[in-house]
Amino acid sequence: MNEFLDQVWLSNTVRSYLIVAAIIILMALVRKYVAQSVAHLIFQFVVSIWKDVDKKTFTSLVTKPLGFFLAIFVSLATLHKLHFPEEINVDIYTVTLKTLLHTFGTLLLIISFIRLLLKMIDFIAIILHIRADRTHDSSDNQLIVFFKDFFKVLLSIIGLLMVLKFAFGFDIGNLLTGLSIVGAAIALALRESLENLIASFIIFFDKPFTMGDVVKVHNFTGTVEKIGLRSTRIRTDQKTFITVPNKQMVDSILDNLSLRTQRKGELRLDIGLSASSAQLDQFIAGVRKILDQPEVENSTVLLNDITHNAFAVWVDYFTGPVTQQEFNAVKEKINFTTLKLLEEMKMEIAGAVTDIKIVAPETTIAQD
Repeated sequence: MNEFLDQVWLSNTVRSYLIVAAIIILMALVRKYVAQSVAHLIFQFVVSIWKDVDKKTFTSLVTKPLGFFLAIFVSLATLHKLHFPEEINVDIYTVTLKTLLHTFGTLLLIISFIRLLLKMIDFIAIILHIRADRTHDSSDNQLIVFFKDFFKVLLSIIGLLMVLKFAFGFDIGNLLTGLSIVGAAIALALRESLENLIASFIIFFDKPFTMGDVVKVHNFTGTVEKIGLRSTRIRTDQKTFITVPNKQMVDSILDNLSLRTQRKGELRLDIGLSASSAQLDQFIAGVRKILDQPEVENSTVLLNDITHNAFAVWVDYFTGPVTQQEFNAVKEKINFTTLKLLEEMKMEIAGAVTDIKIVAPETTIAQD
């Protein structure tokens, strides 16, 4: 038996092949349990920093990518103990099969490691979301989403550099030097995108609006649903979904309707000239009485102007920061009550009645 195990096949003994195969198969079978054990150890460290961590959420996010990473790591470390057979080390284009397999293994290991770190970022974001939900400031939530995406992009770039360095053997120093020159040219070409990125930082730190706010910009009114690295997405009143570049959100005149303290309603009435001064005084007093209701916080009613064809009565009133539907109900009630007051006082709106007179032309009598 020992003679068979000591036989050399393709530069390695049979015993070596069996040991490597047994370790890889064993790791594939128990990787889930090993990953859970390692995740439990990591969780003990995490819970010492954040007391309110949910263990089930942590393990569900981390266990699978951790198990995949451990399986790849152990498999590559085990295979590294074998001697690559020179008999099969053929050339494929300009590289050997050994180099190609080594590159593929390194690439797989780096991808699995970066994937694990991305899941860790997701978990940290969940923890921060739970803490942010305990406060009344919704800007914390949007800041978490922003930096989660930002760090994911940054980690992906680091992963790409690791692939170029360890898998393909590029000199990162020279590469970064070359990229700095290329980056300057790209920066000029992508100036608008960089401006939007800088504007996104301004939005998060200056906080002119947050997710969930109702804003009006560029004649569009809607609710902010997401603030990204490049643009802000808004659900309009017509239930359409528009995307506005962050630079325009910063540079344009933006009206944050969610921050208003009152809603304004107005009514412009042109009373006919047939109304007497006593009727006008009585009408204005009646409108002021109509506006004396709990929904209206303050109001103004005045005879604003006297023109050649009407008495201009202006009515301005303010409610609290109620919803659009509630404000419309108050506005409709005031309009109907005012209309009934006009009917009771038999007053007419200017232009409601127009008399048309037809004047016959004078006839010319011819004299003989």
